[in-house]
Amino acid sequence: MATRLEGMERLVREREKALLGYAYVVCGDPTLAQDLVQDALVKTFSRPREGLSQVKAEAYVRRAITTIYVDHYRRQQRWQRVQHLFRPQVVQESTTVFSDLSADVATALADLPPRVRACVVLRFFDDLTVPDIAGQLGLAPGSVKRYLSDGMRALELRLGALDDADHALAPEVDVAPQERKLP
Repeated sequence: MATRLEGMERLVREREKALLGYAYVVCGDPTLAQDLVQDALVKTFSRPREGLSQVKAEAYVRRAITTIYVDHYRRQQRWQRVQHLFRPQVVQESTTVFSDLSADVATALADLPPRVRACVVLRFFDDLTVPDIAGQLGLAPGSVKRYLSDGMRALELRLGALDDADHALAPEVDVAPQERKLP
């Protein structure tokens, strides 16, 4: 037990920064990286291993970091798929008239691919024309029209028929006043 503890202390003293760096590269979160290193050290040095040199110990710890992270990620994904079964659904009443609709739109937009979502947002939220969107995103106008068409189709499937869907692909909207005919 004493030799394992001494080996772990020496490894931490000499290679802590390298192990933390490796764990950070694996997970991308500095706090989680520290937890991964600690868990990997416990996993590696909690039982006796014959002939464990400093180099082999570091290799064991690195492998344990990766394994622990992958296991954690899988558990988290599994929990996200079933957590609604264990938590009571909390319904909050909103004071705004369009709160339900805006939540649905936000969810539907989040499901769109990035370029499609960018085109839809620029067209309907920033009120840009197809040529303006093409210029801003560095795309051909035909590509913007295609992305808008795909986005509108996906949003209609998710939200239902949209009243002004045919205006989405119009390059410009005529806002000049119309002449009135007298009866």
